[in-house]
Amino acid sequence: MERILKDSRVLVTGGAGFIGSNLVDSFLFSGNTVVCLDNFSTGKKENLKAFSGNTKFKLVEGDIRNYGDCLKGVENIDIVFHQAALGSVPRSIKDPMTTTDVNIGGFVKMLFASIESGVKRFIYAASSSTYGDHPDLPKVEDKIGSPLSPYAITKYVDELFADNFATIYGIDVIGLRYFNVFGRRQDPDGAYAAVIPKFMKMLMKHEVPLINGDGSVSRDFTYIDNVIQANHLAAVVKNRAALNQVYNVAHGERTTINQLFFFIRDLATEFDKDILTIEPEYGPARAGDIPHSLASIEKAKKLLYYSPTFNVEEGLKEAVKWYWKNL
Repeated sequence: MERILKDSRVLVTGGAGFIGSNLVDSFLFSGNTVVCLDNFSTGKKENLKAFSGNTKFKLVEGDIRNYGDCLKGVENIDIVFHQAALGSVPRSIKDPMTTTDVNIGGFVKMLFASIESGVKRFIYAASSSTYGDHPDLPKVEDKIGSPLSPYAITKYVDELFADNFATIYGIDVIGLRYFNVFGRRQDPDGAYAAVIPKFMKMLMKHEVPLINGDGSVSRDFTYIDNVIQANHLAAVVKNRAALNQVYNVAHGERTTINQLFFFIRDLATEFDKDILTIEPEYGPARAGDIPHSLASIEKAKKLLYYSPTFNVEEGLKEAVKWYWKNL
């Protein structure tokens, strides 16, 4: 049985961003009408170029901190995929006020606008940072610790609001705790760029990447196509027990930053043999980072029928090819 969202009217907030634009692409491909709400603070207009001539696509340029913009976005919408947020642990430490304003204030406005407009289901991007300092591996959804950054606090508070609003107002909500998503369209530039595209761009320029700490920090790196699958499944699941829940979205494998660097370097060497000689440098560990992350995906498998199709090495092969062609 194919579990893909079709023939629905959907809103993707943050649809010009890395994950959001990939969701827009997939939802249009499967025959949905898609609205993108974005203020382009971190998203890019070039991520939407491919959709500009599509009659089933509409861009609403607006800010989730503005309730009027939220109401415009959800007009005549069946399902909201809320991806808009200010990511990055370091950014949240530098500027906790803006992170809180966007990630909590904007989230509440978006969710309440959805309720007032009669949206049937609200699916939102949660975060593995919610697990904080809880030591257990793998991470299981109902066991979390104390958050280690303002960003992590905002993402946990969103889960509390979603649960509370589902109970009070009766909207169907599902939170997807993403674990270090990577893939096509992920931005390699800027102070808060994710590690994979940053490594890739530096290697292509024959620059020496800097690893924070000794490289032993580990993450459950998750290819974008696994995330797309999880969003489709969350949209079409009919089992009431699967609603008003949060789920880990990952592959369920742990990779250290050192391993990651050498995976990327080896794959990039296929395009430029000189890259093989580049060795990383090491610097201070980053404040607010959790030391290790590994997801249990059993709950998502059981209730959403989630079955990730790309492990980290398979995903990196696709990502490196995309970056080599597009950077």
